[in-house]
Amino acid sequence: MPPIKVFHLADVHLGVENYGRLDPNTGLFGRLSDFLRSIDAVIDAACEQEADLVVFAGDAYKTRDPSPTYQREFARRIRRLSQAGLPTVLVAGNHDVPNAAGRAHTLEIFHTLDIENVYVARSPGIFDIQTAHGPVQVGTLPWIVRSSLLARQEFKNKSLEEINSELIERVETILNGENGLTSRLQPDVPHILAAHGTVHGATYGSERSVMLGQEMVLPLNLLKNPHWDYVALGHIHRHQAIEDDRFPPVVYSGSIERIDFGEEREDKGYVVAEVERGSTTWAFHKLDVRPFVTVRVTADGQDPTEQILNAIQRKPIEGAVVRVLIRTTPDRDLLIRENEIRRALQDAFYISTIVHDVVRPDRIRLGDQTDIAALTPVEALERYLQAKETPPERTALLVHAAESLLASERI
Repeated sequence: MPPIKVFHLADVHLGVENYGRLDPNTGLFGRLSDFLRSIDAVIDAACEQEADLVVFAGDAYKTRDPSPTYQREFARRIRRLSQAGLPTVLVAGNHDVPNAAGRAHTLEIFHTLDIENVYVARSPGIFDIQTAHGPVQVGTLPWIVRSSLLARQEFKNKSLEEINSELIERVETILNGENGLTSRLQPDVPHILAAHGTVHGATYGSERSVMLGQEMVLPLNLLKNPHWDYVALGHIHRHQAIEDDRFPPVVYSGSIERIDFGEEREDKGYVVAEVERGSTTWAFHKLDVRPFVTVRVTADGQDPTEQILNAIQRKPIEGAVVRVLIRTTPDRDLLIRENEIRRALQDAFYISTIVHDVVRPDRIRLGDQTDIAALTPVEALERYLQAKETPPERTALLVHAAESLLASERI
């Protein structure tokens, strides 16, 4: 029997509206087209390469209550997979699951409508799927909501650590207990586990700050179980394989588009795995996604504007989301011609911000900050963190959190 070719993607996050504006021709937010283009590229490849199975490991939307427009666009892509005859497994992520009992999650409509070839994981379970190259079993572990495993009374007087420990024990039972998922696996059929969550040993990207609520971290050994031949993960935006030298592969496909500048240097894409019982090979495939470009420049010369323009010319800004971070002095700052900078950036897709980091030696107490009254909230936060000598990675995380909060307020 030939291997089962699996296309694995996750973290689409339709509805992320940072760094863009409405397209007057379509009435849609400009960045929506970027995300849809990436989904379409994955579907194109799956159809052209005759995939046997598509696994979507969660987070179709940015919010639990997506707009009808975003639902329509995602549904069009799922319908296309269905009509192409590609079995597709949809696993609910934390951005898909409601925070109130009894409410439907964002993917449940596909189960309700009984869409052909679409398998929706509303809870942990096993799907027995017949593909073009034979049968495969897909175990599913959607985002764990604490209240789904623990009654309210069980939370009483327990610390978060104790609650998480109890949850992990119950997940262990779900996966490997007497009547758990692994007990239902057939011996000679390839087995895939599709899950949405955080696994110990994974490296966070900047999405850490936009995750909804505190979360438990699953021990790697729960998933690095030889019962499974491939573990397809969603939730963490940075593509990675955890302890790649051990079987089975436990892989985050990563998000399909950049969310913000914290992901500026991350490749985005999807994974293609060829899965057999006891053996799997896989490869990450990069997508051509919207570039994010940071221009950092020290402008302290006779013509600081010229220094900034030269720095911009050295960067590939065409079609990019761009931010310009200018470090200068009070007297040179007065000479900076902002209109010329913006003209030099006219080929960019979007100008995120132009920050003037004005060094004021006489204000040692405040560190290297600009006049607070002239700063945006995000710029003020950046200056404060710089004055506190906050590590760069921590600064990026906190700035991203602030940007996300401000963006949610604008929606």
